[in-house]
Amino acid sequence: MPEKILNVYSENWSEEPFAISRGIEDNFDVVVVELEQNGFKAWGEATPTEHYNESISQTENLIEEFRSQIENGITRSELQQKMPIGAARNAVDCALWDLEAKLAGKRVWELPEISLHLGLETNSSPRNVTTVYSLGVDTPKRMGEIALKNAKRPILKIKLTGDGDLERLIEIRNNAPDSRLVIDANEGWTEEHYKSYVPKFKQLGVEMIEQPFPADNDSILKNLDHPIPVCADESCHDTADLERLIGLYEFINIKLDKTGGLTEALRLQSAAEVKGFQTMIGCMSATSLGIAPAILIAQRAKIIDLDAPLYLFNDRSSPLKYNGSIVFPPSPELWG
Repeated sequence: MPEKILNVYSENWSEEPFAISRGIEDNFDVVVVELEQNGFKAWGEATPTEHYNESISQTENLIEEFRSQIENGITRSELQQKMPIGAARNAVDCALWDLEAKLAGKRVWELPEISLHLGLETNSSPRNVTTVYSLGVDTPKRMGEIALKNAKRPILKIKLTGDGDLERLIEIRNNAPDSRLVIDANEGWTEEHYKSYVPKFKQLGVEMIEQPFPADNDSILKNLDHPIPVCADESCHDTADLERLIGLYEFINIKLDKTGGLTEALRLQSAAEVKGFQTMIGCMSATSLGIAPAILIAQRAKIIDLDAPLYLFNDRSSPLKYNGSIVFPPSPELWG
């Protein structure tokens, strides 16, 4: 008899239409890994990303290749060595963390590796965190209207795309004068865009620019001024990427679907800090189950982008609790 029972399946979730520089989506697919052991059931969620050549079938097939090892007790560290980074490993890794906590009769942040990373005292819990609220790419007028509706949120993340971005940001700033602003070009800018926009965006109070250039053409950042800190998203997946990014970026955006799980995300955050980077925690489209483990990385992150469940029409039965832009740690019924 195997030590664990593995169940793998996919789900489709509907969300408010959301546009970035690469296109628009109003639904997304996730892969869920369930693990059962000693009467306990644990789970993890991941969102395969087409931009990284992932699909539902590819992700499920990769997990199935490891079925025997997973069911017979592969450890998280062994999984790190054997399964490539990406969505498949994320789903398995997060399910293993959830199971480890449940078997120990503890919350996941009480496990030594995580409590040490978070610097938590005994019997204390992670704090509530404030997430950005993201505005998808649209016309300046429409983005301004959405900013007005969300002007009381403390920090807005603005998706940009290249031409017309200054007009978009002026509308947003006029309608949300008190919100902090960060922007994300999703690889959509040219060097000319950067040189034209950055001084003006500095005057408009922008605090960070995420991934202005394509990941395979970001070396030009070395020769450009950085009056606003620049963050690597598509350019940074795991710890192995950090060395190349020194001198190009001030921030890195950690996403569990990129790192291949919480285990590598913890390593990446620590290693990035040692090398002088500030960290941001981000997410793909996801339900509360996909976001819950990222709350742990958020405890040490400078900027937190964990707003995906706010766009869902329906969420998990025990979803994360949001109060405006404040998100609370997950309940044990959800994860961890």
